[in-house]
Formats: sequence, C-alpha cells, structure tokens
Amino acid sequence: MANQQSTSGNPSVDYEYRRKKNAQEMKHHVVSFALMIFLTLVAFVAVYADMSKWFIVPFILLLAVVQVILQLYYFMHMSHKGHETPQMFLFSGCLVAFLTILTFSTIIWW
Repeated sequence: MANQQSTSGNPSVDYEYRRKKNAQEMKHHVVSFALMIFLTLVAFVAVYADMSKWFIVPFILLLAVVQVILQLYYFMHMSHKGHETPQMFLFSGCLVAFLTILTFSTIIWW
C-alpha cells in the first residue's frame, strides 16, 4: 500500500488516502529514528563497558552500517518508487569503494 496511488477523482477520498499514507510514513520515520538512537546507545555502552578493542571496533562499524542503511531507506526515501536509478548508482559506488579498500588492504597486509 505504501507505493500505490489513489486515482478515484474524488478529492475527499484522495485526501483520506494521502492522510493515511503520510501517517504510515511518519510512523516508519519515528520507529527508524528510535532504532537509530537505540543503536547509538548500544555503541556507547559497548565502549563504556571497556570490552576488548578487537570486539568494539568491528561492532561499532557494523552498527554504523546498519544506521546508514536505515537512513538511506527511510530518511532519503529510497523505499519509494522511482528511486531505482539512484539506488543502483549508490550501491554500485559502495561496491567499488568496498572493493578498493579491500584491494589496498590486501596489498598492504600481505
């Protein structure tokens, strides 16, 4: 229902449809924001707990990746129709960046 459009021609029906769609969109934003705040607090607790550096660094990087995905998907509206081309370029750029970092890390470490 998130990507459907009402084309009834009746302004009151269209208004109700937009209201429901906007309410659902706002609910997704609030839940996503709360989840990102929770993930940030988990990262702070992990550092405060004085765990091993070998655990904390990858754990925080994983939490950061999850937050970036949530921000792209909900706050940058990548879940909506019509954003397939920007998604393709964004994810292609991420793949190239990951492969470049992996390549240079491999060359330096071995």
